[in-house]
This record gives sequence, structure tokens and C-alpha cells, in this order.
Amino acid sequence: MFTIKVKEELIVHCKDQIKRYNFGKRTIANGTPEQQLTGIIGQSVVMELFGLDKVDGSLGFDHGVDIVFNNKKIDVKTMGRTTDVKSGYTNNFLKLQDHFDTDVYIFCSYHKTKEEVTVCGWITKDDFIKKRRFYKKGSTRTRLDGTSFKTFSDLYEIDNKELNQADNVDHLKNQLMQL
Repeated sequence: MFTIKVKEELIVHCKDQIKRYNFGKRTIANGTPEQQLTGIIGQSVVMELFGLDKVDGSLGFDHGVDIVFNNKKIDVKTMGRTTDVKSGYTNNFLKLQDHFDTDVYIFCSYHKTKEEVTVCGWITKDDFIKKRRFYKKGSTRTRLDGTSFKTFSDLYEIDNKELNQADNVDHLKNQLMQL
């Protein structure tokens, strides 16, 4: 895992994008504006790490492909948190996104108060399908800290410790080049 301090200009850009465009283009579970903001902050940070421009909502729906690197279609998945990330933390993935033509997922966490994105790790879609855990809509999920919530949609979970780990962006890119 590695953590990047989010630049204020990037946060301002992402907030502007959320005001101007609806990034929730699914049939259900489109996410609140805050959840959409978390997602595009994480995506924009990773895009910058790969030398790409920031998210541009005027381009329309991306069909689950945020980045193409080494001819692999990558979807960046970001969860908002108010704590530092731990290896036992879980990443959620909505089942309704499972059909997108994606090769790799990069899972991130956005620390809302510190304004930091942690790249928790990555996994190929094939390995994700093998390792993920499924929870039906309405299931009660208990977090590491003992708090719980009911799922609002069918979802999959995978823990950070089950992801391929990278120490920095160069390490991440080198791993993805091997695919």
C-alpha cells in the first residue's frame, strides 16, 4: 500500500465535476454526491499517477474503464473512510458493476479528513471473481471495528490483504506491465 496527499486543486476540480455532471449512470445504487466525489477523487489521483488528465465528466459514461494501461482496462474503485487503512479492511464492489468489460481493479481508500488516497492494491478481474465474497441485498455486514450496516444492494467484498500489493506507483506499473 502507498498513500498520496491529494492536491487542493484536484479536490476543487472533482467538486466542480460533481456539480456539473452525474457520475451515477447505473440503474440503481448511483451513489450520493459525496460517494461520487470520493470515487472521482480516487480515480483522478490514480490517473495523475499514470500521467493522465483528471476526470472529465463531459466525456460521458466510461462503462467501468477508468484507465487503459499496457492494453489492460482498469477500473479504479475507491471507498471513503475517516481512518487510516489497515490490511484487514474490506473493499466493497456492487454486483451490478460486474458485467463491465474490465481486466483489472485498483482498490483505493480516500481518507476524507486527511485528504489522502491510499492505493490499497490491485487484482485482475479473474482473480477477483475467485477470491471475492458475495452478500445479498439486505445482509448485515460487520466491520473490523464492530459497527455494522445492511447492504443496500447485492455486493461483493474483498480484503486489502487479498490484493496484490505495491509499495509505490512505479512498483504498481511494473506489476501491471507483467500481465
